[in-house]
Amino acid sequence: MAEQQTATVPRWRGPGGRPLRVAHLTTVDMSLSLLLGTELAVDVESGLETYGLSAPGRYVPAVTALGVEHVPLPSLTRSWDPRRDLRASGELVRALRRIRPDVLHTHNPKTGVVGRVVGRLLRIPVVVNTCHGLWASPGDPLRRRLPVHAAEVVASWFSHAELFQNATDLATLSPWVSRRRSEVVGNGTDLQRFRPSMNARIRVRAELGIDDEVVLVGGVGRLVAEKGIREFLEMADRLGEAHGDRVMFCWVGPDDPDKPDAVASAGDRVRFLGERHDMPSVYSALDVFVLPSYREGFSRSAMEAAACRLAMVLSDIRGCREIGQHETHLLLAPPRDAAALTAQVERLVTDPGLRFRLAAAVERRAHAEFDQRRVAARSIATYADVAARRGLGWVEETS
Repeated sequence: MAEQQTATVPRWRGPGGRPLRVAHLTTVDMSLSLLLGTELAVDVESGLETYGLSAPGRYVPAVTALGVEHVPLPSLTRSWDPRRDLRASGELVRALRRIRPDVLHTHNPKTGVVGRVVGRLLRIPVVVNTCHGLWASPGDPLRRRLPVHAAEVVASWFSHAELFQNATDLATLSPWVSRRRSEVVGNGTDLQRFRPSMNARIRVRAELGIDDEVVLVGGVGRLVAEKGIREFLEMADRLGEAHGDRVMFCWVGPDDPDKPDAVASAGDRVRFLGERHDMPSVYSALDVFVLPSYREGFSRSAMEAAACRLAMVLSDIRGCREIGQHETHLLLAPPRDAAALTAQVERLVTDPGLRFRLAAAVERRAHAEFDQRRVAARSIATYADVAARRGLGWVEETS
């Protein structure tokens, strides 16, 4: 296993040595917990008074357990709803006026747009946005891409810095966004938590009633069409018919009924396991990880699977290609193409040597490239860079 290097994070204070306040804004608390958990923890460890703003839900206890104060915005939804969005904007304004953060860091498509505008109008000293993936794919028609790109460009005028998880999204917007204020920071996961475990493999497979000789193929993601679930179901039907009980299939992830492309779990070959909170154990139980998604900013589940030493087949899209190179670290298949997906997954199902080689290679890459603490450190460095540029008087603590 590759040696993991922990990022060093400087501790910053405001004028007079006062603690700095940072507020992270997302649509739902699941994003704060699952996508930003390590980043929030690093902020707290760095002495920042850390707030998480989102719609409230069942993930709030996990967020507050990190030492983060959760600020509920009850009217926020993932989908656009003009009347609720107006109420949510009012809730956001009131919350920010109460907190008076030194930094507002926005995430997710909707809150990234609304939050940047509101934050700048309220004269928050540092407004930073992370683009977790443009919410229109290169293959989408122009009538969809144009408003998405326009909204991102206009919102970027209100921020002090733009962080991108992949270079393709920055290149897409680069003619209209400031390159001086934009940077590709990549993405990461908790490499201490996501590790392969033989004991966990034995336990989860026993729970599922699956022998160790069976090749278990799994996917992870919300139950929406853009995650490629329909293609996954078709792939499972084809390979199940061809290989019988030698291969089994499962999918892990919550419903997302608010999304217009929500998919109800179905399929005789695939076991839908719902939402799980022991994902390192689930990854350890799998032999092949499959993500046939149509759109990704920088796939978190694929990074987790890579850290857990899993052979994988991903969509050949931006946000998945960043995980590794085709045939070197993983296999790629065109999105929305069930036949191509089936062919690549079958290679891993029938070739244990290929599974072992790719799994070992992608695990090494995960430990070299996908440490979320490094991404968190880069975010804090960005805050400090903006503060220095604006003459805000921040000082770095010295030991």
